[in-house]
Amino acid sequence: MRIGLLGTGPWAKAAYAPALAGHTGLEFAGVWGRRPEAATELAEQYGVAAYADVDALLADVDAVAVALPPSVQAELAVRAAQAGRHLLLDKPLAVTVAEGRAVVEAVEKAGVASVVFFTARFQKEPEAWIDEQAAVAGWFTARAQWLGAVFTSDSPFAASPWRREKGALWDVGPHALSVLLPVLGDVRQVVAAAHGPADTVHLVLDHSTGASSTLTLSLTAPPAAAGADVELRGEAGVTLLPGSSEGAVPALSRAADALVRAARTGRPHPCDAAFGLRVTEILATAEARLADGGE
Repeated sequence: MRIGLLGTGPWAKAAYAPALAGHTGLEFAGVWGRRPEAATELAEQYGVAAYADVDALLADVDAVAVALPPSVQAELAVRAAQAGRHLLLDKPLAVTVAEGRAVVEAVEKAGVASVVFFTARFQKEPEAWIDEQAAVAGWFTARAQWLGAVFTSDSPFAASPWRREKGALWDVGPHALSVLLPVLGDVRQVVAAAHGPADTVHLVLDHSTGASSTLTLSLTAPPAAAGADVELRGEAGVTLLPGSSEGAVPALSRAADALVRAARTGRPHPCDAAFGLRVTEILATAEARLADGGE
């Protein structure tokens, strides 16, 4: 499968480009970016073509990986799907329900495969834990904390305009939901939503299994307090999401494996564009509650 990369920012450089270049089942064909000079620089690093025109890249590949802000991603994902290209996307799929739905509709109409890269869903130990807990009945409640220090450290993502605008809800909220939904079921209701310090938000969710969950999300945590943890409590006792022994590149390589399988078999992956849309719908509901003061 020939695959092109859309995007040239820190995440494209740190994760996507090395994962695509090192994947034995993919041919890394080229790079397009909104800044042509950045696309040329990244492409030269991996010995692939730099494209000045996104449609020219789409004409030369079977699939695209997208490492761009969500609103840009959604527009280009629709364009790529309409061209018959499979999609390796990043979270969040989109930051409006309309944009996310447009991606799903384009994917379904074109019959292409899609995978959204929710990191924990493709890391070895967390993925195994999620699958194990999803098979256990009787979960009563869950607590998820995803606390980043993006805006309180020298993170390369601190300059991201969309993160500045949308904050932790949209940046790390998808990670928490990607862990909770397969275990506790879909969210029936965002029961409560409240602001904390800076961009920190607190959510209470009611799930289809009858369980509840609480989420604390932040990109402005003190560096010494940063980290992610998920705790489940139920009839089986208490269990914690394990840490991962690997970084983003191996996980992204497994997401690419999943895309190749989905394209070959026609069977959708659990983290496809439709799942990405559902996460967007939940976050949009939470955002609306926050705007209304949690009422």
